[in-house]
Amino acid sequence: MAAVTVIKLTGENHKDIDGVATQIKTICESGGITLRGPIPLPTRRLVVPVRKAPDGEGSETYDHWELRIHKRLLEMDLTTGKDEQALRAVTKIPIPDTVSIEISMRSIN
Repeated sequence: MAAVTVIKLTGENHKDIDGVATQIKTICESGGITLRGPIPLPTRRLVVPVRKAPDGEGSETYDHWELRIHKRLLEMDLTTGKDEQALRAVTKIPIPDTVSIEISMRSIN
């Protein structure tokens, strides 16, 4: 039975996300699995304006703090049992604390 595994990587540091994506890519290349990605998804910017003067006196000046959340999407096509071994190898990759990984599978009929 053919299946597609969708791997979504999110995090604050894009270098860590790209490092995990290249590890997944090398596993798929060594196993002969077709891989689509890493597809960069839009970066979410969270901007928080904070007033510099806490007591309300003086001019209204603000600091703007920003948090960027980067995302990458990878899709693996699994058709044989050998491909499932590669998926197990992907789950054993050391993932940094700054990266969140979400794995979902769907069957193709």
